[in-house]
Amino acid sequence: MTYNPISDYGLIGDMHGSALVGKDGSIDWCCIPRFDSPALFSKILDSNKGGFFKLAPTNIRSVSRRYIPNTNILETSFRTRTGSGTLIDFMPVHRHPAMPREPLEITNNQRVVRILHCTRGRLDFELDCYPKFDYGTIVPHASLSSPTTGMAHGGAEAVSVFCSFRLTVVNDGFRARGVVFEGEKLYATVSNQPSFSHRSEHLTPAELERELDDTCAFWESWSAQCTFQGEQREAVLRSAITLKSLTYSPSGGLVAAPTTSLPESIGGERNWDYRYTWIRDATFALYALSIIGYTGEARAFKDWLEWSTSGRARDLQAMYGLGGERRLTETEIPGLKGYEHSLPVRIGNGAYSQFQLDIYGEIMDSAHIFRKFGGAMDPEYWEYLRRVVNFVIDHWREPDEGIWETRGGRQHFVFSKVMCWVAMDRAIKAATALGLPGDVDAWRSVRAEIWNEVMAKGYSQSRQSFIQSYGSNNLDAANLMLPLVGFIPATDPKMRSTIRALRKELTSPEGFVYRYTGYDDGLNGSEGTFIICTFWLADNLIQLGELEEAQKLFDAAMGCANDLGLLSEEFDATTGTMLGNFPQAFSHLAMINTAVHLQLAADGTELQMDRT
Repeated sequence: MTYNPISDYGLIGDMHGSALVGKDGSIDWCCIPRFDSPALFSKILDSNKGGFFKLAPTNIRSVSRRYIPNTNILETSFRTRTGSGTLIDFMPVHRHPAMPREPLEITNNQRVVRILHCTRGRLDFELDCYPKFDYGTIVPHASLSSPTTGMAHGGAEAVSVFCSFRLTVVNDGFRARGVVFEGEKLYATVSNQPSFSHRSEHLTPAELERELDDTCAFWESWSAQCTFQGEQREAVLRSAITLKSLTYSPSGGLVAAPTTSLPESIGGERNWDYRYTWIRDATFALYALSIIGYTGEARAFKDWLEWSTSGRARDLQAMYGLGGERRLTETEIPGLKGYEHSLPVRIGNGAYSQFQLDIYGEIMDSAHIFRKFGGAMDPEYWEYLRRVVNFVIDHWREPDEGIWETRGGRQHFVFSKVMCWVAMDRAIKAATALGLPGDVDAWRSVRAEIWNEVMAKGYSQSRQSFIQSYGSNNLDAANLMLPLVGFIPATDPKMRSTIRALRKELTSPEGFVYRYTGYDDGLNGSEGTFIICTFWLADNLIQLGELEEAQKLFDAAMGCANDLGLLSEEFDATTGTMLGNFPQAFSHLAMINTAVHLQLAADGTELQMDRT
């Protein structure tokens, strides 16, 4: 069996878990009740062993799809030899009784809902639902409790299946075949069940229609808060909805992506589990969401951050589980083929144990964003931040693994040092603006010391560029962040020459940016261009006043999105292929930033928020 291109998938979710739906009507990836739960459907990682849930007409002649405007409800339109119709896919939002605006409620009956509606003629359909628990390693026992309901269970997991047409059990899964005539609808669901549950969930079409209406109303209400009215509003809002969909609402944590082990190079080993919350990614997302009106997410992340990282500053991790879990042991799942035979398939992520200095700057930057958009700096929060600052003072001179989480040993990465500067800078600004306690003079001294060292050791006269790490000759696209965090203006001669060097050496012929080249990062194989780095380059061009070039690069990067406006982590510019986990928070948050800054530059206005 073959694999669908990554670009064929659309994301649905309920801010607890998620699923990927293919153009062919097959759900090939689904994790419920949480993003990091063992996958229920994982055909995307093994076309034979992984489970799937396909619902589609037969004899399809054409397919188109969209999200229902201002929602993450997916609508796929089919035209067949005998008729036409639409397939609606969504995961219902379970609102918290005390806070109906947020889907905080943790329930035992999260589910995927599918509604096939015949709008003309007749649709002969096929439904095949084959749950395979624990990433396809557990084949369940399937049984029917009525002609339209059934249950599959294996190990500690169980799901109930409902279809408004008659179901049959075939090879440990569920099947339905039949005809939907003009004006009729077929309803199907798969619902998570508590362990050792023996109750199949029977749902009525009226109940499912109410869930559709309520879910649509939630997303429309959330989307209405977007303040961006520029030329790219639709794309910006789609990215914002995607970021919101990747948020674990009970805690406020944001997953980097909802998938694991989609490869950075087809057939390669660079396959990682991204279903966790990186402090770095979440902080960058906060800025993107805040500048388009979503300040509530900053408060939620602050709460998650305080809860998850409480304790000693030296125990801080680069990443955590959605509920603040700290041990994210990386393991490989034997026996799976991997997407397009890309091995290994990994769950967990060993980067949780790495020492990454940049996270301390990102924590302080997240507090800066929170404060600038009206958040209160209460004494307990400030005391926590002071502990972070003290740790930076004691440890900024040490080598670390860096932003890209390389596995080739610790280095004195320039970007890490710059983010230590950011930590001191944001602390100074907060203490000065709010009259908060702290040794500001000592902090200024450390900030200056870091700046001087980076300028002396982090810039190579021979390369005419800021380099990846002290003493190296490698270039690194992470240094495009230096102007964006206020370390040095893009117009400074040293930054101008860095931008020129990066454009010459780290870009593909199409202008897309690689993270780095020619550096032994401890892994075999190659990788694609990084979409976030391409947007960073566009941001630098905006700051240089090269708006036409920035617009061209932005448009090229937007061309990496699929027909639904979703972006992967990486892109193979030669083949036009998406690579890496999908959809990727990094890429979407960067797209928002660049779109907003481009619009402001075109309008001749400035962002009403001092990032630096």
